Amino acid sequence: MKFRFSSWVFLLLVPALSHAQVASHAPTVFKEAPAQGSVAGDSAQKPAAASAQSASAKPVARVNGSILTDADLLREEYAIFPYARQHNGIPKDLAPQIRDGAMKMIIFEELVYQEAQRRRMTISSAKLQRAEADFRKQFHTPGEFNAFLQSEFHGSQRLLEEKIRRSLLIDVLLESEVESKSTVSAAELKAFYDQNPARFERPEMFTFQSISVLPPANATAAQLKDGRTRAENALRQAKATKSAEEFGLLAEKISDDDYRVMMGLHKPVAVDELPPQVVKTLAAMQPGQVSDVIQVDQAYTILRLQEHKPGGKAKFEEVKAKLQKDLEETKRNQLRSALDKRLRANAKIEQM
Repeated sequence: MKFRFSSWVFLLLVPALSHAQVASHAPTVFKEAPAQGSVAGDSAQKPAAASAQSASAKPVARVNGSILTDADLLREEYAIFPYARQHNGIPKDLAPQIRDGAMKMIIFEELVYQEAQRRRMTISSAKLQRAEADFRKQFHTPGEFNAFLQSEFHGSQRLLEEKIRRSLLIDVLLESEVESKSTVSAAELKAFYDQNPARFERPEMFTFQSISVLPPANATAAQLKDGRTRAENALRQAKATKSAEEFGLLAEKISDDDYRVMMGLHKPVAVDELPPQVVKTLAAMQPGQVSDVIQVDQAYTILRLQEHKPGGKAKFEEVKAKLQKDLEETKRNQLRSALDKRLRANAKIEQM
């Protein structure tokens, strides 16, 4: 699962923005009092805070005595699948996988929070105030914020502050244990590039636009002749275009192939994925040139070359930025997984 920092402040807004999908899930924002011997020792999490728990929220997991609810799980599911509102909820075929990922994440974040408490990490008043101010900015009016505060926290400003503090503590520990350790140096980047030459070999590729005339399946001789005539007429118009945009607008108007909705554009395609006659035609062209009509099966096609990239090893400077991003993401995920494994080793986790 892709690593990300704790984002409760965003997640908290999901129910508020998605009433139709989650109205039956009253959010539970605090855990029950930790069991005796639990590492969660912050006084803010003692029984007084538990009274904020909605009676309709159902427990889904217990982590060292702290309860995670279906509301916690639902928020995380909506964070993993942000298109849930457009889909009227999470699609059934994706639901088990998303639920599993969401369960792992909320358990992980609770373990991280408890570890931050065990280490007696703190959040300064100034940082807490800034975070709360940023959170308030997401509401259009004070009335909207107060309505949210009432529905989520029974109007308690203190409970909101505690939840924001929890999110910040998670971020602080993850910054220390994961993010700050995931940086890849310039020397490491160059060493990886030199030691993995095959990874940076790229095939010969073409980027081009097309206009196609497609006779019907099992076309008669007369229909094929008509298609050829239409293609020749299209060619005269295509040759008159002066830019990719003009060619694209013509493709939108007269082309029969599916690429017309993208102004005829075919993004970079390797030569082994193209018909031989297309490769031969494109290889003989210069960027900006428009081909004659070529026939691919029964289709009559006109091509406009945008870019031709020869095959070979990409230069270090060309791949440096993306390589750094990829390697740091890999390192970040490894560090996160190691932290998760370490925290789970001595934890008591029960899924319900």
